[in-house]
Amino acid sequence: METQHTTVTLEQAQNLPFWRRPIFLLFLMASAMPISFLTWLALLNNFVINEAGFTGVEIGWLHSVREIPGFLAIGVIVLVMFIREQVLALVALILLGVATAITARYPSFGGILTITMLSSIGFHYYETLNQSLQLQWLSKERAPKVLGLLSATGSAATLVAYVLIVLTWKRFDLSYNVVYLLAGGITTVVAIFALVAYPQFEAPHVQHKHMVLRKRYWLYYLLQFFAGARRQIFVVFAGFMMVENFGFKVHEVTALYLINLISNMVIAPYFGKAVHYFGERRTLIFEYIGLVVVFSMYGGIYYFGWGVVLASGLYVVDHMLFALAIALKTYFQKIADPKDIAPTAAVAFTINHIAAVFLPVVLGYLWVTSPSLVFVFATVLVLSSLGLALLIPRYPEMGNETIFSKSEGEHVRAKFRLK
Repeated sequence: METQHTTVTLEQAQNLPFWRRPIFLLFLMASAMPISFLTWLALLNNFVINEAGFTGVEIGWLHSVREIPGFLAIGVIVLVMFIREQVLALVALILLGVATAITARYPSFGGILTITMLSSIGFHYYETLNQSLQLQWLSKERAPKVLGLLSATGSAATLVAYVLIVLTWKRFDLSYNVVYLLAGGITTVVAIFALVAYPQFEAPHVQHKHMVLRKRYWLYYLLQFFAGARRQIFVVFAGFMMVENFGFKVHEVTALYLINLISNMVIAPYFGKAVHYFGERRTLIFEYIGLVVVFSMYGGIYYFGWGVVLASGLYVVDHMLFALAIALKTYFQKIADPKDIAPTAAVAFTINHIAAVFLPVVLGYLWVTSPSLVFVFATVLVLSSLGLALLIPRYPEMGNETIFSKSEGEHVRAKFRLK
């Protein structure tokens, strides 16, 4: 049997026991990461409001600080010159777990920001590398369906954690420290196991070890920028609204997240199949139209005083629509040079977080004045994404990145000839 230090190709890895193959490792990591990150997120608003007295201003600063490592994800390109992607991804996952475990030990503005920065480095570097590994280890034909299953697996792992929180938080009078310690500890143990138990998997295409910024990827870059901006508004303010405006407690917020997880477990595999069947263009157009409706109605909650049931329903629908973002990954996989995947994943992650660095702070000040305007701004961002999605070709591939590519017309005509 190969040792954990052995390097094997993806083809050779098929001869290993199933639990030691690359696809199993992807599912293992997909299970481990959200146990820490989403548990941290589920308790965050209650923790910072109840323990540290946060308002919209402080929560804005917190999320801006949290996104700085995402903006600096381009640093992964330097690190992979010395450390293998697989190893670095697991080390980042360990950092996320450890930081999550000690979160509640520092219930002050400065302490929370410091620990958040550390956990964010782990999370964002892991996500950058994980996306790169997924696109390198999965074939273009299998990627949409497997990505949907990976999303569902992460939801299932988090579901177990959230059920335990809902059932035990009030009954056993749990503290934030106990929950964060357990969640972070589980992620850390799983990541350490993965680090020592698996060989190093070698993808067929050696990745570039320098920054890649190509003109033909311009549409993908813009889609990433707007996706990052609107995602911040949802992550920062949608959940904060449920606690601040409707007085949700920890177990109630977690119960809402449970609904999100169950829905994601059910629909994510079908979303993967939908991307495979309908294509990236139509899938993303559907997502963005849905988000326009959701964010518009979010604004109406404050302006017209709509109730908690509608707010909760919108929160679930919002979360479901974001699951369709796998179409953005597969769009890039189809148009990219296989050697560009790792460095472009880092560049794209940085672009995704440009707005995230300053937007929560700016909108945090706007929030204390007019929360509805925050969601109006989000609607404008989604409309911009919708316009960009219309530029995705029906049959994206290298040389056919946008509808302006010369080969797009040839692809369409050839498709009709075949019919």
